[in-house]
Amino acid sequence: MEGDGKKMDQAPPFRNPFVHVLKFTPLEKAKIALMTVTLFPIRLLIAAFMMLLAWPFAFLASVGRSETTIEPQCLWRRLVDIILKIIMRVMWFAGGFHWMTVKGRRALPAEAPILTLAPHSSYFDAIPVTMTMASIVMKAESKDIPLWGTLIKYIRPVFVSRSDQDSRKKTVEEIRRRAHSGGEWPQIMIFPEGTCTNRSCLITFKPGAFIPAVPVQPVVFRYPNKLDTITWTWQGPGAFEILWLTLCQLHNEFVIEFLPIYTPSEEEKRNPALFAINVRRVMADALGVPITDYSFEDCQLAMAEGQLRLPVDTCLLEYAKLVRRLGLKPKNTEKVLQEYGNRARKLEGQKLDLDDFAQFLDVPVSDMLRDMFALFDEHEDNCMDIREYVIALSVVCRPAKTLETMKLAFKMFEAEEDGAITEMELAVILKTALGVTHLSVSRLFTAIDAEDTGKITFDKFRNFVEQHPDFSEDYLYTENAGLHSGPCHRHQTKPRLSSNPQGTATTKTANGICPDFSPNDHGTIDGHLKKHN
Repeated sequence: MEGDGKKMDQAPPFRNPFVHVLKFTPLEKAKIALMTVTLFPIRLLIAAFMMLLAWPFAFLASVGRSETTIEPQCLWRRLVDIILKIIMRVMWFAGGFHWMTVKGRRALPAEAPILTLAPHSSYFDAIPVTMTMASIVMKAESKDIPLWGTLIKYIRPVFVSRSDQDSRKKTVEEIRRRAHSGGEWPQIMIFPEGTCTNRSCLITFKPGAFIPAVPVQPVVFRYPNKLDTITWTWQGPGAFEILWLTLCQLHNEFVIEFLPIYTPSEEEKRNPALFAINVRRVMADALGVPITDYSFEDCQLAMAEGQLRLPVDTCLLEYAKLVRRLGLKPKNTEKVLQEYGNRARKLEGQKLDLDDFAQFLDVPVSDMLRDMFALFDEHEDNCMDIREYVIALSVVCRPAKTLETMKLAFKMFEAEEDGAITEMELAVILKTALGVTHLSVSRLFTAIDAEDTGKITFDKFRNFVEQHPDFSEDYLYTENAGLHSGPCHRHQTKPRLSSNPQGTATTKTANGICPDFSPNDHGTIDGHLKKHN
């Protein structure tokens, strides 16, 4: 469970949940070509017309309505609700969703004020919203979109503002306020995964839906189409391509299942992360899919466009996961990193054991802390260099700021007399920043140390990087043939983060970049066999 020091080790997913690959047979290509010039434009026009038809009803029902108080649902607004549901159902029918299978019973707002939906895999997941007219959590900018914004405002969403620094806190408080209204407010639908996946597993649930500590109703849905044109992930077909391919299918299936209400225990009320974990397990069992503790933040770390782009088999994804669970990711990143850097510098390379490590971080010794300690116990002598922990934390907290991380690292390693480091120290710094076991930096060090002094300063390093922005590709990857597939320190038994030895974390596609961290042996991993210890 996240943040309380207990160990939770889930298997990685069979497939990278952020990647979707579509392959077509010649017959399927011919069908799509035919539908593109026949059915697709008709369906698109009908869908657009239905949106336009819904707008005046949503506008009238929204006029004069308060965003902070709930008015009784009068007869004419109930009628508008029914009309809008019919219009939206016609729109989905025109898109090929001719019938929708509904299993279970939707709870009343007084019974379960929050509905948790998963897996989130597409903008077609708006179907349950239009079926129920429940509220959702939306970006504040969405209400200003012509036509769409009016329809959004009608369902009384909880808005999140990017320009407001306290927006997340305010959003949680608003969800809490509505959830404790005794059923007066409409139910809130929340996708706790926070991003789209390919439905191969359930990724980490964010705790926002579980902080109010009220009963929730888990809701799962499936798109059991033979050809999956629905899924919209970070890497794969783009938004319009998904719309085009889906509207070119004769029929699209959708199955939604309302699971029994989940009432939190007293422990779960005190610990939203535990509440989220247990609800996720119930939903995964209902779907028959594994769960994974990797989150989209891990994917973002690997995708970061810094000058030190992470190799596929980096240990930093495992490290980032442990940082999250132990609650060690600082809120004031710059201040905490500088403080850690100053404390680490004073230790002058003194090795720490597990107890010293726990004292440095001011956390109790736990199984997860032992796992983190093991990542830095390179020689298996039960000691570690705290400077490596600080470097790794800097990369995880600010992955795109390579020079800031290197500046911090130089500050911890440099000699008092000349403010310089040796080649061996540079190797330790870069090896830690990349999360790999072995790294040769000879070519890079020689290129920077043009005067052959045997030492380099941060100023020399920075000047070199400014002149050679692709220094990692030119001097590190070319010199280290196994950099893309090397295991983490001594953890060969840890799940491999990729089965693609030639790939890198920066392979670009239309929707972005994401490494493949599928296990090598697909048949030996079963997410349901792992349990919380």
